Amino acid sequence: MGVGWPYMTSDVDELKRAAAESAVTQVKDGMVVGLGSGSTAALAVSALGRRVREGLRIAGIPTSERTAAQARALDIPLTTLGEHSQIDLTIDGADEAEAGSLNLIKGHGGALLREKIVASASQRLVIVADESKLVDRLGQRQSVPVEVNPFGWQVTARKLGALGANPVLRRGSDGEAFRSDGGHYILDCAFGPLDAAETLANALDHVVGVVEHGLFIGMASELRVAGGGGVRVLYRRA
Repeated sequence: MGVGWPYMTSDVDELKRAAAESAVTQVKDGMVVGLGSGSTAALAVSALGRRVREGLRIAGIPTSERTAAQARALDIPLTTLGEHSQIDLTIDGADEAEAGSLNLIKGHGGALLREKIVASASQRLVIVADESKLVDRLGQRQSVPVEVNPFGWQVTARKLGALGANPVLRRGSDGEAFRSDGGHYILDCAFGPLDAAETLANALDHVVGVVEHGLFIGMASELRVAGGGGVRVLYRRA
């Protein structure tokens, strides 16, 4: 079911907060927790910080330098995938989530590579969002971010164009090419609504020059989505 935009900005912020705090209740003492990036994930990190101050013992693995800085400011102990190769639970946001499959588009915040590495190492990936992020098919509202090596990125862009994308180099506020924490460029690729997201993900995996892409297929365990009726928990259908 496609969902419109019936809420004002302040209402959406409260919905995000409700979803984030719902997800944080799943964190238990002694867990290794993946800390997502983006506005909704930041609310979850803030909620985790409060629980840590109250005595919760966890180790966090951040998915971006911005999240790492936030976690340190909140005195959340941090660790690395080198020290903990398996993560108990990751809480992250999404740009779009497909109802039923819980396939995702992520990466509009620029952290998709680290987010996917952390997600792939997690026993559970819990996505938090307001209901405006829920769609019938991925690509209805959002482009697919594709992280690429800066060397010869124009060649990579042409290969992506041949797959049906309209790749646009992401730029920062200074007009220069945006660089991810790993130093890569991001091409925002407008494919339109995707009938076969899995097929596209596989094709993107085989484009030379692509470091990673923002299609997260079969990775989310559950979606905690907040709307006017409260927080719903949606699970991935087999």
